[in-house]
Order: sequence, then C-alpha cells, then structure tokens
Amino acid sequence: MGDLPVLSLLLLMPTAALGLIVILPRTSKLAIKVVSAVSALLTVLLAAEVWWLYDVDGPQYQLQQIVPWLADFGISYHLGVDGPAVLMTLLNALVFLTGTLSMWTLQERVKEYFAFMVTLVIGVFGVFVSLDIFFFFFFYELAVLPMYPLIAVWGSSNKEYAAMKLTLFLMAGSALLFVGLLALYWSSGLRTFDLVALGQHAFDRSFQVAIYPMIYVGFGILAGMFPLHSWSPTGHVAAPTAVSMLHAGVLMKLGAFGIFRIAITLLPEGAKAWADTFAILATVNIVYGAFVALRQTDFKFVIGFSSVSHMGIVLLGLNVLSADGLNGAVFQMFAHGAMTALFFSSVGFIYDQTHCRDIGRFGGLAKQIPIASAFFIIAGLSGMGVPGFASFWAELLVFVGAVRGYPLLGVFAIAGLVISALFMLRVYLRAFFGPPNPEWNQLKEVSAWGALPRAILVCVLLIFGFYPRLALRLIGPTTSLLLRRF
Repeated sequence: MGDLPVLSLLLLMPTAALGLIVILPRTSKLAIKVVSAVSALLTVLLAAEVWWLYDVDGPQYQLQQIVPWLADFGISYHLGVDGPAVLMTLLNALVFLTGTLSMWTLQERVKEYFAFMVTLVIGVFGVFVSLDIFFFFFFYELAVLPMYPLIAVWGSSNKEYAAMKLTLFLMAGSALLFVGLLALYWSSGLRTFDLVALGQHAFDRSFQVAIYPMIYVGFGILAGMFPLHSWSPTGHVAAPTAVSMLHAGVLMKLGAFGIFRIAITLLPEGAKAWADTFAILATVNIVYGAFVALRQTDFKFVIGFSSVSHMGIVLLGLNVLSADGLNGAVFQMFAHGAMTALFFSSVGFIYDQTHCRDIGRFGGLAKQIPIASAFFIIAGLSGMGVPGFASFWAELLVFVGAVRGYPLLGVFAIAGLVISALFMLRVYLRAFFGPPNPEWNQLKEVSAWGALPRAILVCVLLIFGFYPRLALRLIGPTTSLLLRRF
C-alpha cells in the first residue's frame, strides 16, 4: 500500500466532510455533528496507517506524491512525511476527534461552527504533509484564518477583541514569512518551491544570517514566542472549548514545526548564528509564562500562560541544536498538544455548567464531580512533568540538551518547571480540594460519552509516557539527518 496516495486521502477526508456540512441544512444539527465525528475517526485511522507505512530505516521523506501544478513557477503538489510529520499528523487527528466529541452539546449555529473547524483541521494537515513551500504557506494560512470567526462568533470573554488581536498578530507573522519564503525561492536560483530541492542547495551564509530571523519570528509568533505571545492567552480564554483544544493542541505547533521544517533545515548557518539570542528568548518564555500563570485567577488564563511556558521548552529545544534538544522539542510538541487539549476539554465541561472560570469561586470540585476533576488533575500532572506521562521524557531531553549547550539557561528553564508545579498545585488546592462551595452542589458528573474524548487523551499521554520509544524512534532518524547539515 506504500504507493497509494494515503496523504492525499488524509486531506480529502475532512475536505469531503466540509462539503457535506455545507450541503446539509442548518437544521440537521445531529447529522452535521455525525459527519464531523465520522470524518475525524477516519482521519485517525488514516494517520495510524501513515504511522504503520512509515519505515524508520528508510529515506527521510516517504509516502511522497508529486503532481506538477504551475511548472513555470516551480510549484507542485508535493506531499510527503518524515518522522516528526507522522507524529504531528496523528496529534492533529486525535485533537480533531476529541474536539468534535467535546462540542457535541453545541446548539448555536452548528453548521457554521463545524465548517470553520474542519477547515482549520484541513489546513493543519496540509502544513504537516506539504513538501512544497507554496502549498506549505497556503495550508498555513488556511489553518489560521478560521480562528477569527470561531472566536468572534462562538467565543466568550471579550471575544471580538481577542479574535482581532489574534488575527493581527498572526497576519504580521505571515507577512514576514511571505517575504522570507520568496527570498528563499529567488536566492536559490533553482526557481522552485520544492522543499527537498531547496534542502539540497547551500545558501550563502550572509543570506542565511539575514533571512533566518525573519522566518523564525514569522513562525515563532504562532508558536507563542516572547515577546510576541500576548495574543495567545487572550485567544485561549475567548475561544470555545474545541477551538481552544485545536488552538493550543495543534495550531501553535504549526509555528514550531515551521521553524523545524523550513528555518533550521534550509538555513543551518543562520540557525547557528541566531541560536544564542533565540535560546535566551525561549528561556524567558518558560520562566515568564510560569510566573504570570502563578498570578492568574481564571482557569483558562492559567492554562494559556502555561502554554506559553511549555512552548518555550519547545523553542529552547529547537535552539539547542543537539540531538537531545531537537528530539525533545518535537516530542514536546506532541505531548503538550495532547495535554492542553485535555486541559481545555476539562475546563470546558466545568464552564458549560457554571459559566464561571474564576478559580476562587470553586472549591471541593473533586468531591462534587470526581471523574471530571480527575481529568483536569491528570492534565496538570502531565504539565508538571511527572514521570509516567509523555511530557516527562520530552522535557527531560530538552533540559539535558539545554544544560549541555547553555548551562545557565538550562538552570533557569528547570526553575521555570518548578514554578509551573507551584501554580498547578495552587489551582488544585483552591478549586478541587478543600471545602466544597454550596453554589455548585447541583453540578452533574461527566457522562460516559462526555468522558470518552478526555479518556482518549489520557491514554495517549500514558502510552507515550510509558513507551516513549514509540515517538523517539520516529523522530531520531530525522533529527540525525538534520544535524549533519551543521
């Protein structure tokens, strides 16, 4: 089956679902949800097939499909995956499925909501499997644009402001990317947007040093890099549950993946020249995000700034430019994606019943809704890097690489992880333990159907926590090839 266009099928499945959702009348709410759920389940199966077909001992890019499109401009429909892309496609499929199930009770403008959400998912899949920079950028924009209506229409907490701020920041990043990617095209002299061909070209060092920060920052904005991160927590808070899951779970990973796939791969001399600067900023991400999360009183703001801190771990790993750092960074993308999806799904369940996210107004939730509370607590343990969860191994690798490459920054980064444990324990103490608040005595426990998406994410975190080799055997060969360029 290796010659079948499985990656095109991965894109086609949600695209077909989008077509059906557009055709179905808006009164057919259940049918629209079923179409989205079935499509999500099939994409999980296709992502699993991609995993199965990928040979870790084979060439870097596999399952390739190339169809010339605009040959005069060097643009082709070129799909393919390496190990990190296989892992990311699985993450996107899982968050798509769990996000759809988490929004099963939605009743407001169901047709439009799922249409925009599926469009976002198509864009994310496209980024992970594209080996042509033109299509990479096209799918990147396709993933970003639906965030505005999803937050502005279905969001809460100053949603119009949050949607506009997110859009302006990400469009600014896209403007930088557009210039940087065109510079790659013209400077190579190859007149092609093909990522594999460009990867075989040695760009002039001065060009790399000049262009690298433009591409890094362009992608880094979406990854929540300091100091261009402020759109992210605001967007997290305002977004509805599944959009928060997709936003933190996979959308922010597009930025980090773009840095890995394009900036570091094509511009290794630029990466070395700027590594110190961006490693310092990544460490600020970690410590700053943890300290600010410590002061928050809103569930979603705590998770939002926690995401800024954890994405700093990803960015630090990318800038260490060692096997441990790169392996840990990619693994952290996956682990953090599953963890934050679980976080936002759990908070969404509480908010749907209480319409409140103020931590101080809760107490004793573990007695009132023990199962629902357990999911949030598990997500928090994963965020703290407790052994047995996927994030433990990811963070360990990044910190080992950081201590070897930048000892002082490594110490600060580890201190940031300690602070993250403090803010999470604070949330546990105030919201989930202690005397219950009688105001919430009527809270209903999560149903078996409602627990399903959260249980899936817990299983993912535990499986990759106890068997990290499942991910590392995919990531390792690709990072080894990348490091040869240095």
